[in-house]
Amino acid sequence: MIKFITSIFFFTSVALNAQEPQLKGGLSAYLRENTIYPAYSLQNCIQGTVSVAFKLNGKGEVYYATVTRGIGTDLDDEALRLIKLSSGKWEVPQNHDTTSLVLMPMSFTLRDSDCNQKSKGAIATAIQAYTANEELRNVILTYYRNKEKGSADPADEAKIIRLKGDLGIDDEYLQSRIETGLKKVNQGDHSGACEDFLFVKYMGSNKADGLIAKHCN
Repeated sequence: MIKFITSIFFFTSVALNAQEPQLKGGLSAYLRENTIYPAYSLQNCIQGTVSVAFKLNGKGEVYYATVTRGIGTDLDDEALRLIKLSSGKWEVPQNHDTTSLVLMPMSFTLRDSDCNQKSKGAIATAIQAYTANEELRNVILTYYRNKEKGSADPADEAKIIRLKGDLGIDDEYLQSRIETGLKKVNQGDHSGACEDFLFVKYMGSNKADGLIAKHCN
């Protein structure tokens, strides 16, 4: 498995001129300090550019954001998260049209010897598998949400547990999601952190219950 180091990825973006919104402290520094390279893409050597379009109000707050061109993995989620996290950190000119879209392509690049050995075909297969696995993860999430409400069939849980095993959702993986969530808490991204903590909960684990009580209620 590839080990994550902050120096193994870099970012590029559309250059902003003086008449356009500017991120306080600089975009490159912001991305370098706040990006958490997502686990699936990291483990499968998935790289590429994700384009995000967003709108800013006069206070420099992001009030709309969407991925306009993605890779189809958790890199899309991370790019969108970074833009939402930047809300309130933009310097907006007085003449800025707050209904206009700011377009921001972000290039995620891994530099690791293991990734150099990975074929393009294997990476493409991993990208395709992400979508299929996402649908199966949603089956698990739905089951445990229904179980919490008392409407799940207990007879189905054995199949759900087997499905978790097939997808590699074990204690180690859930712990990694918790650790990712804690990094987001340190960044002030409680919404993103709670997504990770609640994911753990609705994978049938109580490992994140204390963190949910502390940060998500």
